[in-house]
Amino acid sequence: MNQNQEKQNAALAALDYIQYECILGVGSGSTVTSLIQNLKKVKHNIKALVSSSEDTTDKLKHAGFVVDELSNVGSPDLYIDGADEVTRNFYMTKGGGGALTREKILVAASRKIICIVDSSKIVDVLGKYPLPIEVIPMAKSYISREIIRLGGQPELRHNFVTDNGNFILDVHNLTIVDPPQLEKQINNIAGVVTNGIFAIKPADVVLIGQSNGVLTLENR
Repeated sequence: MNQNQEKQNAALAALDYIQYECILGVGSGSTVTSLIQNLKKVKHNIKALVSSSEDTTDKLKHAGFVVDELSNVGSPDLYIDGADEVTRNFYMTKGGGGALTREKILVAASRKIICIVDSSKIVDVLGKYPLPIEVIPMAKSYISREIIRLGGQPELRHNFVTDNGNFILDVHNLTIVDPPQLEKQINNIAGVVTNGIFAIKPADVVLIGQSNGVLTLENR
């Protein structure tokens, strides 16, 4: 079974968590695109929708949904998103598409976090995939020097500006042994908006698409 089918399996499994009167936060990326394509099946259960990116908002509107502002809906009951990497400790890295800041805001605001991924995204240690950091443009050189001191190799994502008007540094060769600590450490660098480690508030459920269905991991 191919990767696209695994993503579809994970996305379909997430629909079962969308219960009556749900205020739903929707992430971004290819697995979330599969979710959006099937979201009409549970439209009757959705009270309100909020989105993590302009791209997701456009896809939701195209699918016939009204997208609200987070300030209008309060705390989403559920936030569903993919990940670049996720461990069996429910720690994630995200931001390959550049929407990490709005994703992190929705994670912080939501009551329950569901991560939907194909089986290739499960890792023992985070860091094989480059870690994105959203930075204030004037601080990019300073932050790059600080990241080098931490052992990473930062690279400016060329010809890319986030929905918030900022830049992305993609950090290579950074082995993330203590995700919560490194998340805090990088966020404390002046000029960092946020980084792509999601460990201070990890996933509650990880749905892993597989060839024979879906493996469910629950963070108890």
